[in-house]
Amino acid sequence: MGGCSSQSCHRCFFEYETERMIVVKSKVVGSVFRLIQFLILFYVIGYVCVVQKSYQETDSVISSVTTKVKGTGFTNTSDLGARVWDVADYNIPPQGESSFFVLTNMIVTPNQTQSTCPELPNQSTICMSDSDCLEGSNDVRGNGIQTGLCMNYSETVKTCQVLSWCPLEIDINLPEHALLVAAEDFTVLIKNSVTYPKFNFHKRNILPDVNSSYLKQCEFNRKTDPDCPIFRLKDMVSEAEEDFQTMAIRGGVLGIMIDWNCDLDWPEHYCGPKYSFRRLDNKIPENNVAPGYNFRFAKYYKTTDGRETRTLIKAYGIRFDVIVFGTVNAVCSWFLLTCTKRRDYYSKHKFTYLDNTDDNAGEPVSY
Repeated sequence: MGGCSSQSCHRCFFEYETERMIVVKSKVVGSVFRLIQFLILFYVIGYVCVVQKSYQETDSVISSVTTKVKGTGFTNTSDLGARVWDVADYNIPPQGESSFFVLTNMIVTPNQTQSTCPELPNQSTICMSDSDCLEGSNDVRGNGIQTGLCMNYSETVKTCQVLSWCPLEIDINLPEHALLVAAEDFTVLIKNSVTYPKFNFHKRNILPDVNSSYLKQCEFNRKTDPDCPIFRLKDMVSEAEEDFQTMAIRGGVLGIMIDWNCDLDWPEHYCGPKYSFRRLDNKIPENNVAPGYNFRFAKYYKTTDGRETRTLIKAYGIRFDVIVFGTVNAVCSWFLLTCTKRRDYYSKHKFTYLDNTDDNAGEPVSY
């Protein structure tokens, strides 16, 4: 145990030690040993390889999204009169990054001009005399700059006068029903391109064999037409278990989820988008402060005498956010394209790059 002595060191240097194995013939010990071996094998093959697929190389998706909304509606109100609404009127702004907004309801304040008028009554603006109003005061929650005068807002209430866009907006009288009821039948074309750079894999949600004739007549249906990239707004809201006309009164935010989780060990045509829809904003009845989705914008005009005037619109509607996510897994393709001598040759024949203007790839697509 103490090692080699100085006298026999040269002999120890040339010695070799090995383990001695004893085979015990016991059914109990042997069964336990084989059970442990089986459990380890089951864990590696069943869980690590099959369930977790830890043997595969993974990559995260890089995505781009563009949208185009279509549809027309008609309204007839005292403020705006009878008018037809097209995409330039209700799709605000016309271009967005992975999102788009559709106007469904509104409060209109027409013929506003830069002038003076009584402020809307609240605890800080109600006055009894001019001494209650501070000239030049600007309340961030108010509508203008105080002039220092106390004016009649109504027969019973006085408020401080402000310099502002007058008459002021009164936004408490929201229509009980959405004005643009036809919006539920509007459609949107979603164009989504994804890339997995590690595997040089590219794909679109518009399939290679799609042409303009197909796009002009198709509409997404999970059972009959799951590959169509054109979606009816009401159908998306319904799949999120919401009623379109109810949601259209005060607006809201709807998520369009596109799932690109793919396994490249299988043929590429198995890799495709999976769509789902979900309401994203808060609609809990117990916490309904500031519900829905709205913002303001104005349209400006010049009168015949050169005076500037505007129509203020408080727009309510549904914002659609397109959310793309996914990972790709592969082991065979990655090995083929990175570790073999002919990887450049395989890559050339594995991926086909199509030009939409190429006659052999089908006619150019428009929508």
